[in-house]
Amino acid sequence: MPVTDPLTGEIRQAAIFVAILGASNYTYCDVTWSQTLPDWTASHVRALEFFGGVPAMLVPDNLKSGVNKACYYDPELNPSYRDLAVHYATAVVPARPYRPKDKAKAEAGVLLVERWVLARLRNQRFFCLSELNRHIAELMLALNRRPFKKLPGSRETAFAEMDRPALRPLPETRYEFAEWKVATVGIDYHVEFDHHYYSVPYRFARQKVDARATSTTVELFHRGSRIASHVRSTLRGRHTTVDAHMTPAHQAVQGWNVPRLMEWAGRIGPHAKAVIEHVLHQRRHPQQGYRSCLGILRLSKTYSEDRLEAACERAIDINALSYGSLKSILKHGLDIKRLTVPAQTSLPLEHANVRGPHYYHLSAIRSMYAKQDDQEARGSDAAQYSQRTH
Repeated sequence: MPVTDPLTGEIRQAAIFVAILGASNYTYCDVTWSQTLPDWTASHVRALEFFGGVPAMLVPDNLKSGVNKACYYDPELNPSYRDLAVHYATAVVPARPYRPKDKAKAEAGVLLVERWVLARLRNQRFFCLSELNRHIAELMLALNRRPFKKLPGSRETAFAEMDRPALRPLPETRYEFAEWKVATVGIDYHVEFDHHYYSVPYRFARQKVDARATSTTVELFHRGSRIASHVRSTLRGRHTTVDAHMTPAHQAVQGWNVPRLMEWAGRIGPHAKAVIEHVLHQRRHPQQGYRSCLGILRLSKTYSEDRLEAACERAIDINALSYGSLKSILKHGLDIKRLTVPAQTSLPLEHANVRGPHYYHLSAIRSMYAKQDDQEARGSDAAQYSQRTH
C-alpha cells in the first residue's frame, strides 16, 4: 500500500502482514514499513494479541526474517524468530520451498485481504501507518463478520466456537525483540556489538560467543551459558567494562601484553613506539587498547615498517593518534609527503625572468625624469600659445 509523506510528498510502499487461523479462517492484517526482522516479529506479537492466545504451530513463508536457510527437510530458523517461538511456547514449521499448499490458508487469506480490504482503499491517500492501520482494522472487522456462503455463521463465530478454546494463553510478559549475533572475543576481553565494546571474563578471549541484544541489555553466551550481561550503550567506539572480567593478576592474554606490544613497536621505530604508548595509556584499562595496537602494528605487514614509522611521525605532528587515522595516512600516501618541508615564501633572484630590485630603482629614476620633461614641455607650449594669442 502506498503511504505519502505529508512534508515531502514522497510516496513509500508499505508491506502487508497477514495471519490466519487454520480452522475458522479468522484473519488478522496490519501494515509495516518493511519485512525486516523487527517488523516481522512485531507483527507476530500484535497478531497473537489480536487472537487472544497462542496456536500450537506457526507456518510462515521462507522469507529471510523468519528462515535463515530454507530446506525441504530441516530449515534453519532465524535466532530472533526462534526466540519468539520459545517465548510463546509454540512451534515454527516453515512451508517447504515451492510448496504453497503447505500454507494454503495464508495464500487464501492474502487473496481475501486484497479483494475486500486493499481494493476498497485503493482510491484513498494515507499519510501515516497508524491512519492506514486504523482503516484496515475497520475493514477486517467487517470481513471477519461477513457470513459464509456455504457454511453457517462467519469467521468470527467459527473462531469463538473452534479456535478460541484451542488457543494456549498468552504469557504474562510481552515478547521483547532481541537481535542475535555470533562474535569473536578480542584479546582485550571485549566483544563488539553495534560499534560498542562489551567485556567478558578474560578466560574467554579469542573464543566464539553468541551476543543477544535487546533495546536495553546486551547478553553474551558461550555454548548456551550466559557469561556476561551489560546495559546497552549507544556510544560508538567506547567500552563497557566490568572490573571483575579483567583481573590485575592476569598479565597476558594468549601471549599478548603491554611489554610485548611495546617491544614490537620499538623495533619499528621511536614514533611507532610513542603512538602505541599513547593508545595504551589513554584507556582506563590498558587491555582496552590491545585491539587498536594490534591493528596499528599489523599495518607494517600491509605496507612496510618504514612507511608505518613515517605515518606515525606524521600522526604525531597532526595529533591524530588512532588506527583509523594511521590507516588513512598510509592508504592515501600522506606518509610520503613530509610535513617538515618548509613552504616557499620567496622566489630565487637568480632567474632569467626575475628583474630584481635594481630594475625597479632605475624605473623610478626614469619615471621621475619623464615627469620633469613633460612639465617643461607643457610650460613651453603654454608660452608659445600665449605669444600667438597676444
